[in-house]
Parts: sequence; structure tokens; C-alpha cells
Amino acid sequence: MDGKLIVLEGVEGSGKTTQVRAIADWLRLHQSKPVITTREPGGTSLGKHLRQLLLQDEGNKLHDRTELCLYAADRIQHLEEVIKPALDQGVIILCDRFTASTMAYQGYGRGLDQDLIIQFNNIATQGLQPHLTFWLSLDVRIGLERVKLRGERDRLEKAGITFHQRVQQGYQELAAQNPHNFITINADQPPELVTKEIQQILQTQGLVGS
Repeated sequence: MDGKLIVLEGVEGSGKTTQVRAIADWLRLHQSKPVITTREPGGTSLGKHLRQLLLQDEGNKLHDRTELCLYAADRIQHLEEVIKPALDQGVIILCDRFTASTMAYQGYGRGLDQDLIIQFNNIATQGLQPHLTFWLSLDVRIGLERVKLRGERDRLEKAGITFHQRVQQGYQELAAQNPHNFITINADQPPELVTKEIQQILQTQGLVGS
């Protein structure tokens, strides 16, 4: 596989989507490989339907294990339909969420067994790991305030503060366990400074040209 999978992670309101777009635009100007952006859930046609099931808030109470299975199904389809073919073609992929989200949200947030989640992630990815993950670290209260300003919130965004604090703890522990390829970025700064920091790290890591 000649392509690269670069993932952005973080709690609600951390600015992942904004940074995926900004970094994609910058990459297209600074290297010759094709660049695509995608997300989980919802990176495929099937994934869009799964995303609606997972995030809509219409009194639909998903069991925690059901939620985990739906995320795994989305990831399997995403891997086979989008990620693996793109990597084989030498594409740089910028992905809004990947396996770390499942560990943070379903493992720490929901309290599901972490070994079970690792098993689900391995089944879904067949062992594929991101080349680099950026964790946009932000106080959950600030992130949730940003979400409120955007308007209507989805099912996860409406979860209680203690849930989001557990998710944040999950990201903190993942970053501590994987300091070389799980890089912490301070997201409580202007978006353009976050973008610049990510750009500098990508250059230092040799994933793009100068």
C-alpha cells in the first residue's frame, strides 16, 4: 500500500471536520499524490444510512452493544469500499474518526469491555492502522458549547457531560499509550493555528513535502 491514512480524532466540537478540509486543501498544493477526505460513520452509501441510525435522536434507544455493532459494520464497509482501494492507489486519506473513536466512545464513554472493542476493531480493519492520528484535545465543556452554537444536536452530542468526560479520558489514555503516532494538538486555539501545527508535524514526519 503506497497511500497514507491520516486520522483526526476528538470530542464533540473539537474542530475535526474543519481541519480535515483545511489540511486536504493544503496537501493538494504541496505534494503530487491524490487526496481524499472521508469520515466514520458515513463514508459510504451504506454508511450514510448507518450514520442516520446511530446519530438521529428520535426516541430510538440503541443498546450499547447494538451501537458498537453498527459502528463496526460501517467500518467494514468503509474499509473495503473506500480505504483499502485508495491506499492501494497511493492516495492520501484524511479521515474524520476511526478506531480510536470506538475505543473512546464505546469503551470509555459507554463502559463496554475494551478487549471486546479491540476485537471488533481488528475484525473491521483486518489489522490496518492509521499512519498518523491527530487528537484535537479540547475541554469537553468548550466543545459542547461550540456544538450548541451550531444549532440542532445529534444523539451523541446530547449525551450528558459525564459521558463526554469519560470519552475525553479515553483519548488521554490512548495518547499516553501511543505517543509516536497518536499526536495531541491543542484545539483551544484559532483554527488556523491548529492547521499550521498539523502541517508542521506532517512535514516533520515526512508524510508530505515541504
